Amino acid sequence: MRRWNWRDGERPHRRHRHPGWNRGNQQRQEGQRHDRNDEQTPRRTESQPAASSSSAASSSPSSSSASSSTSAPELPGFYFDPEKNRYFRLLPGHNNCNPLTTEQLREKEREKQRQKSLAEDENPRKKAPRSGLNMTLLLQKRQFGTVPGKSYCRLAHEVKVSGMKRQKLDVFNADNSNQNTDNFRLIVGDSSCERVFTVNDVSHGGAKYGIMSFSSSSQGALTVEMCDNLFFTNRKVNSVCWASVNFPDSHVLLCLVGGGDTPGCVSLLPASLYSNSNPDQPGMLCSFKIATAWSCAWCLHPQFDKTFSTGLSRRIILKDADNGRTQTYSVSSDVLAQQFSLRVPVLFNGCRSGEIFSFDLRQRGRKGQSWKTHRFHQESAVTSVRILQDDNYLLAADMSGQIKMWDVRMSKSVLQYRGHYNEHAYLPIHVCEPEGLLLAVGQDCYTRIWSLRDGRLLRTVPSPHRAANDLIPSVVFSSNLGGHNGPPGLVMAVKNDLFYFPYNADYEEILEER
Repeated sequence: MRRWNWRDGERPHRRHRHPGWNRGNQQRQEGQRHDRNDEQTPRRTESQPAASSSSAASSSPSSSSASSSTSAPELPGFYFDPEKNRYFRLLPGHNNCNPLTTEQLREKEREKQRQKSLAEDENPRKKAPRSGLNMTLLLQKRQFGTVPGKSYCRLAHEVKVSGMKRQKLDVFNADNSNQNTDNFRLIVGDSSCERVFTVNDVSHGGAKYGIMSFSSSSQGALTVEMCDNLFFTNRKVNSVCWASVNFPDSHVLLCLVGGGDTPGCVSLLPASLYSNSNPDQPGMLCSFKIATAWSCAWCLHPQFDKTFSTGLSRRIILKDADNGRTQTYSVSSDVLAQQFSLRVPVLFNGCRSGEIFSFDLRQRGRKGQSWKTHRFHQESAVTSVRILQDDNYLLAADMSGQIKMWDVRMSKSVLQYRGHYNEHAYLPIHVCEPEGLLLAVGQDCYTRIWSLRDGRLLRTVPSPHRAANDLIPSVVFSSNLGGHNGPPGLVMAVKNDLFYFPYNADYEEILEER
C-alpha cells in the first residue's frame, strides 16, 4: 500500500469509530459464522418487522399463520419462525424424518392450540356467553317478571352450556367388561336419547355397529351399556337414521357403501335385532342393492308413515316399506343430505353442487324439474340439512364451513353461524330446538355450540385426543339423556373413548360417592 504524501493533497478521511463499534462488529461476525451453518437461509432485513413470540403462542393455527404472514413476508420454500425471529428453509418431502414440512408445521401449531384450549376448558371460571349473564341474574329477572318463560329457558341453557365439564364414561358390555379397542366413527341418538346407534371401525377393515343404552340414576349419574349382539360388515356405513315402522324408533335405516366385488345396499333393520334378550326377533324387514347411497331419511307424516328416502348419485329413491313400491327422481348432482318435514310430506335435499331443493310427495305427475317446490344455493357441497319444527326455516351446512339459516318461504338466507371449519369432510349438524342450540363438529375436531336464535358462538369444546382426519368426534346432545327424567348434557365419542359433558357441576361428587 502506498504511503500518503502531503504533496498528493488532503489526508484521506479517517473513519470515526463509535465507542461500541468493536462490540457490534464482534456480534456481527458471530452472526455471520452462525449464518454459514444454515446454508441458503435468507436473513430478515430491517424493513421486515419482528413478530412477537407471545402473540404467536396465544393465537390459533389459522390466526398464527395470518399474523406471521403480516409481520414477515412469505418467501417460497421458507417459513418464518416468530420465536427465533428467523427464516428457515422448508425441505421437500413428507416423511416422518423431515421436521420442516408445511403440513408438520401446521400440525404442530394445531396441537399447541389444542393443548392450550384444553387447559382453558378445565378452568372452572369460564367467560359467560353473554356479558352480564349468569344464573343469579336470570333468576332475579325471572322473579321480577322482566324475562318471559321461553327466553328464560333459552338463556338458562346458554349459561349451563358454558359451564359443562368433561367426564369420561365407561361403556359396559354384556360380558361385564368395559374395554373398547375400536374407534368410534358415528353415533346417532333416537328421539328420546334412550338409545344411541354406534358405528365403530374395525382394525382388520370394515366396521361393526350396534346400539348403546343410556340409563340414569336418581342422583343424575349416567350409565352406558352396549348391546350384546353386534354386526360386522366389510362395507362403509355412509348414513344412519332411526325409523318408526311399528312404533317410534323401532328400526334403523342403514346406507352401506360397497367396494370391489361387494355391492352397496340400503337396509332397514329392527332395533330388537341387536339384543339377544328378546326371543321374538323379526327378520330383516327391507334391503335392496344400490351402487352408492350417500344419505337416507324417514318420513313421519301420517299419510306417508312407512316411506323412506335414499339419496344416490344423481338420483333420489322413495320406497314404501310395506308394499315395496318405489319411485325414482333424477337430479343433476349427488344428493348428500336429506330430511323430511314434520308437518307436511315434503322432502328437503342438499346436493354436491350446493343446491338445496324440496319436493312434495303428493305431487307425482309433474315432469322435468317442475316437481321442485323450493330451490336455493350455497357456495359448496351441502353436507347436512335440518328443517325446524315450523317448516319455515331450514339449516344447511356445506364443505366450505358455512352454516346458514334459510327462510324457506322467501328462499333467502337470514342468519349465518360463524366459526365452523370444514374443507372436504362429510359432517352433520345437530339442532336442539327446545333448548335453542345448534351443534356442529368441525374438521379441526372442535365441537362448537351456537345460539339458534341469533348465531352467537356459546362454547368451543376441544377434542380430548390429538386432531386427525380419522379421529373427528361424533356427538349427541339432549336435555334428557336416558329418557324423560334423564340428565341433560353432551355425549362425545372420539377414538375408542366416550365422554360426557353434564350440566350439573356436582357430577364429580356423584361419581366419587359411587
